[in-house]
Amino acid sequence: MDPIIATNVVPAGQTQEVRVPEPDEQGAAITSDFDTFLVMLTTQLENQDPLEPEKSSDFAVDLATFSSVEQQVQTNELLAAMASDTQSRNLANLAGWVGMEVQSPATFAFSGSPITLNPPVIGGAERTMMVVKDVAGLEVQRFDIDNTGAPFNWAGISDAGVPLPSGNYSFTVEGFTGQTRVDTRAVENYAIVQEVQVGADGAQLILDNGTRISEGDVTAVRSPG
Repeated sequence: MDPIIATNVVPAGQTQEVRVPEPDEQGAAITSDFDTFLVMLTTQLENQDPLEPEKSSDFAVDLATFSSVEQQVQTNELLAAMASDTQSRNLANLAGWVGMEVQSPATFAFSGSPITLNPPVIGGAERTMMVVKDVAGLEVQRFDIDNTGAPFNWAGISDAGVPLPSGNYSFTVEGFTGQTRVDTRAVENYAIVQEVQVGADGAQLILDNGTRISEGDVTAVRSPG
């Protein structure tokens, strides 16, 4: 038989007001003040029905639940602080990249002068083609190239002999065996980092041609020139 817990009985005809915190206040209390739970528990004890008191095991469950919630909130706050610290340190490390040239599959800035491309070699391909796309992702040119990785100059002249407009272009190499495309690889480009931004998606680099790339897209870093 569970013991009867002594209570303070409210006289007939009288009411005892118990203020319940607002939701925002409750959240703040849970995260910062364990004593609030004890006050609420004491109030519950003082106002329970003496003929049908709460079981001691129920209070133990309440206490364990609150402790679990409080620990989870503290864990979330710790993880958030660690993530913020990691972002800050990452930003400090990447700040040294500002003004440097980074290699990535970013777009190439074309202003009328030929662009030197270094196409990747696609192993096992019998035939390779260079695919040129504009800033909107639309294909503007496609032509065969040697699968040797040798650099060559792209003049920016269409198949009809008309100069293509200035702007940013991306280049990919497609490898074929017979009529089957076996692989597609981007042509990487060096560009100068103008700005580093760290957000929810990680570190982003803003290049001098206006391209935004992820930190993970960088395959090499070098001094300008």
